[in-house]
Amino acid sequence: MKTIIVGGVAGGASAAARLRRLKEQDEIIILERGEYVSFANCGLPYYIGGVITQKGSLTLQTPESFRARFRIDVRVFNEAVKIDPEAKTLTVRNLATGEVYTENYDSLILSPGAEPIRPNIDGADGENVFTLRNIPDTFAIKAYIDEKKPRTAVVVGGGYIGVEMAENLVNAGLDVTIAELADHLIAPLDFDMAADVHRYIRNKGIKLALNNGISAIDGNTVILQNGSIPADMVIMSVGVRPETSLARNCGISTNSRGSIITDAHMRTNIDGIYAVGDAVEVSDFITGKPAFIPLAGPANKQGRIAADNIAGFDSEYTGTQGSAVLKVFDMTVATTGLNEKSAAAAGIEYDKIYTYSASHASYYPGGANMSIKALWDKKTLKLIGAQIVGFDGVDKRLDVIASAIRFGAKVTDLTELELCYAPPFGSAKDPVNMLGFVAENIVTGKVKQFFWDDVEKLPRDGSVTLLDVRTPVEVSRGSIDGFMNIPLDSLRENLDSLTKDKPIYVHCHSGLRSYIACRILTGSGYDCYNLAGGWRLYESVVNERTVPEYICTECR
Repeated sequence: MKTIIVGGVAGGASAAARLRRLKEQDEIIILERGEYVSFANCGLPYYIGGVITQKGSLTLQTPESFRARFRIDVRVFNEAVKIDPEAKTLTVRNLATGEVYTENYDSLILSPGAEPIRPNIDGADGENVFTLRNIPDTFAIKAYIDEKKPRTAVVVGGGYIGVEMAENLVNAGLDVTIAELADHLIAPLDFDMAADVHRYIRNKGIKLALNNGISAIDGNTVILQNGSIPADMVIMSVGVRPETSLARNCGISTNSRGSIITDAHMRTNIDGIYAVGDAVEVSDFITGKPAFIPLAGPANKQGRIAADNIAGFDSEYTGTQGSAVLKVFDMTVATTGLNEKSAAAAGIEYDKIYTYSASHASYYPGGANMSIKALWDKKTLKLIGAQIVGFDGVDKRLDVIASAIRFGAKVTDLTELELCYAPPFGSAKDPVNMLGFVAENIVTGKVKQFFWDDVEKLPRDGSVTLLDVRTPVEVSRGSIDGFMNIPLDSLRENLDSLTKDKPIYVHCHSGLRSYIACRILTGSGYDCYNLAGGWRLYESVVNERTVPEYICTECR
């Protein structure tokens, strides 16, 4: 049998290697219109920033290594231009020679990926404007920095790639601004979790122009909807679109976005043709609804599944939950599943919690706290999403939660997980366990919550009691208007100053001491509510909302 794979990165390369392991005698051809196959797409920004120093480190396989190990015919600079499904033939153009030829196939796997979106604005095609999607893009950006010595850069788009590029441009010595149309960076995060990221990034010297779309590029100036920013170079990072014209032209079904529609076996509507990777529509693992989530991990899994089915092994793709992690300087940001916006859009009645836990035992040097947010379905208690922002140990905890979601865990099941513990690595009550303990307290009614965006709506007319149980030193550094201070350790001695005929809203720094205060008060007959995430989260979000956005007044 003969299988042709169009596209030699991620899903395509994974499909080819898997198929060879299953079918030693089959003929396998990879067609790649670019120069490189199986390259480390996610590592490209780090070559620009100088973290990865060798060009060869960016390629995982070469045509020669594919042939040597797998006996796979890899043809770079060969572009598939037409599919004839009835004849089961593929028309190919050799971009190096101009030759056009035809190949027959028994099975065809399409893995064309996605292409960067370039906004339809003046100046988007300037010589100082770049996108980053492949190795030639990387080399072009690096060469421009080395040769032109730009001093300023604007990254248009604050997603994962945009933030990674901003970091690496700073490492390359540039003054960097991120311009983002939304009100926060990294769309899978909720605004409240992005607030810490914004503060940290600004402290690292990156300027943020949020709620501000790009209107045009005029030479070395980026013109925004509000103001302008100097930019010797511009990186467009506003997203990608599936590259599926080849599929559409032969009658393969696509959705309104242009993504190829497949079944769980990665089969298209045309017999013998499969599709994988960033070009395909996936089902959201949580909601079951169609989605576009272009990630390397799912692409590799889909390639493996397509190969399994071609080889006669029943294999299905069960959906994408969007687990992703980002390094920005020393900070780690990780997400999985739904955030509040997507949960609401899916019509899910959800609840949420925030915790602030140390990455390992507090008495062991080098630990750092991480901010965790988890969402669950109120009806089923199943975990539906999580976000973590912190430093050491973030990826480990997010992976545990992502695994729990994949296997259908309830948020309260996190209390049962037996996770590795030694002082350098964690705590006896791991942050994931703590997440479960806090959620269990909410689910079982041991404590009631209120949230940062409820604070300003609380009446200040004496109809409720507002209580801050932090220490006086903490209060002196900042407080919420209208909250009286009774430190936790002296609360029992001061219960007489609190009346039982009105509810009490309590906060501390992170939510832990105020939870203890709520248990004391509840046990003494009071009705109380705990501020989820505490003063720390409230202050971070409120301050973020008052930060003036960066606009270059000299360029207006």
